[in-house]
Amino acid sequence: EDIIVKSAGSKIKVIVARDGKLVTGAKTVEAKIEKDQVITDVSQDVLKIVVVNRYIAKPSAVGFVRGFGLKLGAIASSIAHDSHNIVCVGVNDEDIMKAINYIIVKRGGIVAASDKGCLGIPLPVAGIMSDGEGEKIARYYGDLNNMARKMGSAMKAPFMTLSFMSLLVIPELKLGDMGLFDVNEFRLTDLFL
Repeated sequence: EDIIVKSAGSKIKVIVARDGKLVTGAKTVEAKIEKDQVITDVSQDVLKIVVVNRYIAKPSAVGFVRGFGLKLGAIASSIAHDSHNIVCVGVNDEDIMKAINYIIVKRGGIVAASDKGCLGIPLPVAGIMSDGEGEKIARYYGDLNNMARKMGSAMKAPFMTLSFMSLLVIPELKLGDMGLFDVNEFRLTDLFL
């Protein structure tokens, strides 16, 4: 229930992520609505993006993003510039929650989750660093990127791109813990048109 988006219109603003770029775009799309809820539209690469505040208990911010290309599962990270909240992109709410809960239990990390399970790297040092051996962590990180590719992402570095989806100072549209943010106007904006 924490990440359900009740329909408040037929058109939504979508963040357009670009592989290897910090700058995002913005696009208006027809929302896919079922049972009065806006849901992901995998066929149009419109996936749910969620930001969970790691420091205070408050409702999660939920929006939609295009460009990650996932066909199943979810990816999440507590490396989310600048505030390092939890940011997650996924195909369905169950996998999104599985990924987010992995990070909560591990007190920080990066993870790929699907109905087949989770593959993750705990980041116990402030949720942004590992205390493990560098070579092993590099290998695990490669495994995570490979899993994201197997889940459908064509991005070269999906977790790197994910880590900038909540950076509210680089245009054009981002999602922070308070909601969807129009960087060009430098203000929060509605998901629905």
